[in-house]
Amino acid sequence: MEADESITARYMALKSVLDERQRRLYAAVEAKVLGRGGVKRVQEATGVARGSILAGLKELEQGIAPSVGEPRRIRRAGAGRKKLTQKDPGLLEALERLVEPVTRGDPESPLRWTCKSTMRLSRELGALGHTISHTSVGALLKDLGYSLQGNRKTLEGAGHPDRGAQFEFINKKIEAALGAGQPVISVDTKKKELVGRYKNGGKEWRPHGRPEAVKVHDFVDNELGRANPYGVYDLGSNSAWVSVGTDHDTASFAVATVRRWWFAMGKAIYPDARELLITADGGGSNGSRVRLWKLELQRLADELAIPIRVTHLPPGTSKAPSRKK
Repeated sequence: MEADESITARYMALKSVLDERQRRLYAAVEAKVLGRGGVKRVQEATGVARGSILAGLKELEQGIAPSVGEPRRIRRAGAGRKKLTQKDPGLLEALERLVEPVTRGDPESPLRWTCKSTMRLSRELGALGHTISHTSVGALLKDLGYSLQGNRKTLEGAGHPDRGAQFEFINKKIEAALGAGQPVISVDTKKKELVGRYKNGGKEWRPHGRPEAVKVHDFVDNELGRANPYGVYDLGSNSAWVSVGTDHDTASFAVATVRRWWFAMGKAIYPDARELLITADGGGSNGSRVRLWKLELQRLADELAIPIRVTHLPPGTSKAPSRKK
């Protein structure tokens, strides 16, 4: 019919700018104007579901203007599909338990990596009684701050068959210490930086044609030297301490940073500490084979009168190993 073609033309012209509520109200108005049989004709002309048109007619009868102070709704309160976490309250906790022991990456980064695929996590959650697709697992992981990506620092060097077991062992030690209210810190040397007017990435707002002048060559300034940041991250209180040295990144400097953190922050947070657990990578100033690192830690333990335990992360976790030629 010519009238139905006009309805289709009008609807297609407005379809791209109408939300769900506006579409059903528009279809309901057309059906109401047509009278008897209008719902079926509008459904065929626009493709809007019969139930939506009937719902729109009901809204027209009740009045479509929202009450003063009420937010404009597309659907009625409580309508729509429930979130998986609402239908299954234990889902997030189960997902965290599956991912947490194998989380890897920079121990001082707020972004977390996981080496389990979403397909595998979906299957393991299904075995625990939680029905969820792999795409929904990915969405939940993003909400939790996780990201599945290739970290070059973990891919270089030979892999170890017990790598996963090593991470789970370290994780259990950390959980036990935190559960007992004992301090657990992660230590690492951050990227060394030249001090002075050197070029760095990034941009800032300045007058047009007047960029900040920096040195042409990145030679070390003999007077200012190079900055060596060494960080201590307290897992229990989610706080950190950074010392910046201008000499060399040595084991003595690393332990001195731990000592400064303890007297400036740790002692006040953990007045009844019975031991200190440190997680560190296996290279650099806090390397597992550096004798000075162990000697300085023993001196610190004697000074604080509490034992200090160190768990070194598997090789290649935070520092890429030197490439053999």
